[in-house]
Amino acid sequence: MTMPSSGFQPGAILTRKQIHPVLGGSGYAGICPAVEKRNVLIFSDSAIGKRYGYRDGWLAEDDDLGPIFTYTGTGKRGHQAFEGGNAAILEHAQKGRTLHLFVAVGKVPGSDTRTHKYIGKFKLDERKPFEIREAKDELGHDRNVIVFRLRPIGHCVREASDTLQPAPESQSRFNRTAGRFARAARRRRRERQPQTDIDQVAATRDDLADAFEDRQVVSGETIGQLDVSMRNSTSRLMFDLFNPANNTVYEPTGSAASESITQALAQLLRARRYLNEIPHDQPLHLMVLAPALPQGDLRDLLAEHGIGLVYRTDSGDFSEFEAGTPTRSFRCLDCPVPA
Repeated sequence: MTMPSSGFQPGAILTRKQIHPVLGGSGYAGICPAVEKRNVLIFSDSAIGKRYGYRDGWLAEDDDLGPIFTYTGTGKRGHQAFEGGNAAILEHAQKGRTLHLFVAVGKVPGSDTRTHKYIGKFKLDERKPFEIREAKDELGHDRNVIVFRLRPIGHCVREASDTLQPAPESQSRFNRTAGRFARAARRRRRERQPQTDIDQVAATRDDLADAFEDRQVVSGETIGQLDVSMRNSTSRLMFDLFNPANNTVYEPTGSAASESITQALAQLLRARRYLNEIPHDQPLHLMVLAPALPQGDLRDLLAEHGIGLVYRTDSGDFSEFEAGTPTRSFRCLDCPVPA
């Protein structure tokens, strides 16, 4: 039988003493860059995750590109950052390195030596490489953690024991800082790689979200990320812009074109389904945030589904479009405060 380029067959049970001479790296960290072998070794341990209130594993649902394994980054205290092992995962493609995933399964009989199941070779999801979620650190404090979304390359082992359990009910969690942190990380990643047209649209979306959040904060509002766990699903919906005071979700777009507007509409309709299952003090409001005023048929489409629209004007201000009524303007950040 021909061995894979990694030297191990997916499903093999191995110790680190067996793994490191073949794939590189050393020590006992959860993320081990192996510069000479051009690899990054990733070790997942459900016992450690349980201690901090999270679990790595396969999403139960495949998307249109296939399966996803979610892996929480390294860092035991305070907010996790894109440095050390986390940076090694984020930048693996630019540096020509392959991700190799292992899951802890037990110990060598009669010893304390840990054993790990080789899952296979992976790469970061190109469309959405990571999410920022809230979890506890080792001191019990709330903090932001990085959850990488990994896609298998070729053959891998996918077992029920490594698959996440669906949420029994819909839940939401507000995080004041996660949205801006995620946008900053995406911006830094784009700066380190050749830009595509898709990257430009994503950059416009993130810049628009930053500008809108800044304007809301200046106006005395609180804006942050809304993390929605969907009933009977292991996937999550993440919205960078949520105002908890008036229960309003804003979905920014990188363009006022049909594709961007309809994609935002789909996300908001999906959010409505699950957020309506969660008790709130205020009625739920859903808004598309666009970098320019979309054409009339798109505005009508949003109105037909009860979705509001906020757009950026040529002056840099923001206006809310309400079907059949005059627009209500928001003061721009650079405008002087009226006397």
